[in-house]
Amino acid sequence: MCKARELGLDVVYVQHPGRYDQGHWPYVDHALLLDYADSDELLPLVRTLHEMSPFQAVLTLSDFGLLPAAQLSETFGIGGESVTTVELLLDKSRMRERLAERGIGPVASGVGRTNQDVKEFVQVTGLPIIVKPTRESGSLAIFHVRHQEDADTVADRYLSLADKEWKPGDLGFADSFDDFLMEEFLDGPEVSVETLSFDGQHVVVAVTDKELGGTGFAEVGLSTPSRQPGETLREATRLVADLLDAVGLRNGPAHTEVKLTSRGPRIVESHNRIGGGGINDMTETVYGIDMERYALAAGLGVLEPLTESPEPRGAAAHAAIMPEPGRVVEVTGVDAVRADPAFIDVNVRVKPDDVVQPLTWNEDIAGWVLARGVTTAEAVANSKRLAAAIRVRTEPVA
Repeated sequence: MCKARELGLDVVYVQHPGRYDQGHWPYVDHALLLDYADSDELLPLVRTLHEMSPFQAVLTLSDFGLLPAAQLSETFGIGGESVTTVELLLDKSRMRERLAERGIGPVASGVGRTNQDVKEFVQVTGLPIIVKPTRESGSLAIFHVRHQEDADTVADRYLSLADKEWKPGDLGFADSFDDFLMEEFLDGPEVSVETLSFDGQHVVVAVTDKELGGTGFAEVGLSTPSRQPGETLREATRLVADLLDAVGLRNGPAHTEVKLTSRGPRIVESHNRIGGGGINDMTETVYGIDMERYALAAGLGVLEPLTESPEPRGAAAHAAIMPEPGRVVEVTGVDAVRADPAFIDVNVRVKPDDVVQPLTWNEDIAGWVLARGVTTAEAVANSKRLAAAIRVRTEPVA
């Protein structure tokens, strides 16, 4: 919120009650504390405030706020991204359908609900395939189905996740495990393309290389500038621009994941928000662009639009802290890491008595370190060195 105030904006902050405290007070003019996904509760309150002092924009930095923000923008006719655009990006099956209609990076896909659906999909596409939620993020509940015996049971394993005790905020949608998306497996490395759009003109700010780990597709390493060949990156960024045009994105940030396959680049998914996992800090360090400020300023004319991609100044990399699963006994090494010349930022997400889970998705990551370097290779080496210097000692859970 302080960045919104720095931009000269008056702020009405809509947030869950437990996530608002006195640290927000200096930057907020009015606060609405409620479940903002409940439109029946949200709309009358926002309408009353809008009638008293009309809003210029409804903006969010959160996955969960994207759809409510678009709904409010349409209701009050104040611009912003359309509900259709946001839903095309939130719903991966609808995004696949839109890309197929436009002939953009074709990927075989379908929505399933049973093991029979998986069997029929595999008969057409062959193995391996990916089974994942249609409307979640953070590498949640992604199954890489390589063998027929896995294909015969993956639907049951996926649907059973509905019975798991999820922490508040883990799931974006109550019906996430009612069905699933089936896709052909895309080979090759993965990058994310960070963009800002200004009246439909898309500017690439950064391309981020990814290192995946754990039993699923958790992002254990990120780095920029990308080390992929120049022509490969040009093809990938052209594909992203085609995607953003296809879904109708007009203003603000987008974070788009792309697989660089043997058949050319293919979209994995996209979101009209900034990337997580320290990507904004990496982008600001290397390119001098604070994408959070641009996200808060989208469509308001308080920041000059970018007209071309910025040039990198050095490199930055993010590495996950990955202790053995178990109960945390001790965390050491943080002060020494902060004193290192390559250090940018650190976030240790666990403390003594917390339980480290086996790494299956991004929320299982115990923490991360962000480091700089003259080159991307140097930044990656520094980030891994610093992450290894933070010792999270665990013991088996009784």
